[in-house]
Amino acid sequence: MPRPPSPSVPSPDSQSFVDRVAGWGLSPVAPDNPRAHRIEQAWRWPIMAVLVCTIPAFYAELLQDRPSQLADMAYLVAAMVVGAGLTHVSWYTRRPLAHLLANPTDIALVLGLLAAAFIPGSRSSTLALGLRLLVAFLTLLRMVWAQQHLVTRGGVTYLLTVSLGVLLACGLGFWWLEPTTPTLADGMWLAFTTAATVGYGDVVPTTAASKIFSVFVVLLGFGVLTLVTAAIATKWVETEERLIEREIIHDMRHEMTLLRRELAALRNEVSRYVESHPPAAAPGSQGQAVGLDLQQPVKDE
Repeated sequence: MPRPPSPSVPSPDSQSFVDRVAGWGLSPVAPDNPRAHRIEQAWRWPIMAVLVCTIPAFYAELLQDRPSQLADMAYLVAAMVVGAGLTHVSWYTRRPLAHLLANPTDIALVLGLLAAAFIPGSRSSTLALGLRLLVAFLTLLRMVWAQQHLVTRGGVTYLLTVSLGVLLACGLGFWWLEPTTPTLADGMWLAFTTAATVGYGDVVPTTAASKIFSVFVVLLGFGVLTLVTAAIATKWVETEERLIEREIIHDMRHEMTLLRRELAALRNEVSRYVESHPPAAAPGSQGQAVGLDLQQPVKDE
């Protein structure tokens, strides 16, 4: 009987358009390609480092009247590192072109970083500011996607550490950008009220740079706070589930012990019955069974 064809599982190199959209336009290397997977892991932190450097570069371009050479250099280096990492990983995949097409966000990020390094300053051109804002959103998306493997279920300690680090970074940003926050404590208070979407109104962003920064603080901070809340709730649910699971396992072991005892008692009872009631010998049983002579050789038909 012919074996029915097994359904083919699409690899990350051959994802459909819908799968790429659901994965933010970013696709990791298939697990069955260990060399490419190791190369992708090696490029993760260098890419994170250069993308983090583009955050102050964005505000340097926004705050200064003249283009900043350091900011342009940061954009250029980030484009080179992201592009080199994507090309290097694709080279060791089975289908390099398919892997490139499966990561349109990285391609768009490289092109956007290159454009951000050569276009005029953000204060002199609204189009340049809009392009750099788009690059900033792609950068944030790429950074979150690269670090999502670190967010494990029930990792409350890690998430709390990350949330404190994000709050400190946002507080430093407001301390630098917002004139109404003269101290770091004021900057962190504004960062917390912005990330938690509380909005008391005692301290508010007043400059264009701090208002744009508030958008990223809400997106990043609210997401981190939500993860912390979800991790705490998951921890409680897991504790309750583990207690129920232990009770079920204890009951199963108790029932299995009772079943073993009943089987042992039944086996002993059957043995005693057989010993006390031996089977009676049927007439003609010696050498014959049901009219068949056991000593007679078997004849081959």
